[in-house]
Amino acid sequence: MSILGNILWFIFGGFLSGLSWFISGILWCITIIGIPYGKQCFKFASLSFAPFGKDIEYGGGVPSLFANIIWIIFFCIPMAIENLVLGCLWCITIVGIPFGLQFFKIAKLSLAPFGARVV
Repeated sequence: MSILGNILWFIFGGFLSGLSWFISGILWCITIIGIPYGKQCFKFASLSFAPFGKDIEYGGGVPSLFANIIWIIFFCIPMAIENLVLGCLWCITIVGIPFGLQFFKIAKLSLAPFGARVV
């Protein structure tokens, strides 16, 4: 069932979400200082392309907190709003609720990606 969900997800909005993470990763990797941020973006781009059957565990510590603060300043707001709006649009219908919940999961990840791990 997760394969079908991931295929439908990719067609109906997951491509846009994953592409946002991928472009952010490219922009971060332009500078040497941004490479850790870019690597994190690429890891979550793969999650955004196929989120069904995967979960996110949050953890980390003080280094993750500092990295998340820098993330919030530069890239957080547009990506979180994009995923939040798409999640709300999908939750309008009963059939779209599973897709909306995945967008909400990725929106939460957009707020604080450091210290998070995909399982």
